Amino acid sequence: MGTPNEVEDQIVASIRRVIRAIDLQSRRLQDRHNLTGPQLATLREAERVGQPSISALARAVHLSQPTVSGIVTRLERRGLIARKRSEGDRRSVGIEVTKEGLDVLDEAPSLLQEDFRAELARLEDWERHWMLSALERIASMMDAEHLDAAPILETGPVARPAEESPTPGGPGPRGN
Repeated sequence: MGTPNEVEDQIVASIRRVIRAIDLQSRRLQDRHNLTGPQLATLREAERVGQPSISALARAVHLSQPTVSGIVTRLERRGLIARKRSEGDRRSVGIEVTKEGLDVLDEAPSLLQEDFRAELARLEDWERHWMLSALERIASMMDAEHLDAAPILETGPVARPAEESPTPGGPGPRGN
C-alpha cells in the first residue's frame, strides 16, 4: 500500500478525476448542443412522459419546481418545448416537446449519469451499498451532506438556500 499521506493524496486525486469527468461532459454538452445537463434531462423527461405539468416534471427530474420552471422558460425561448393548455381543464398547462426539441434529442448524447447507472447496475448489491456508504462518508467529511443534489451529474454552482443568498452586486444564480 502506501503511507497515509500517499493514500490521502490518491483519494483526493480520485475525487478530482470524478469532478473533472463531470465537468468535461458538461462542457461538451454545452459546447456541442448548447444545453446543460438539467435542461437535457428535463427535455428528455418531457418527451418520455408526453405533456407533463411543471410540477410532475420537477418530481421526475428531482429538481425544484422553480428550477424546472426556469429551465422550461429557457427551453421555450429556444423553441424546443411549448406550453400547451389542457383541453379538459384550461387551468392546466402541459409541456410539449416541439419538432426542434425532438431533433435536439436525436442528436444529444446520453447524460453521464445514464452511462454511470448502467455501470452501477453491473455491480453486486453489496458493492453498490459499499460505494453509497463511502460516498456518503465523503460528503459528510466535506460538510456537504446538507446540500440538496439531484441525480444529475453536472458541475457548476449549486443553488443557495434562501439564508445564503448572494449579496447585492455579487454573483447571481446560474441559468440551468
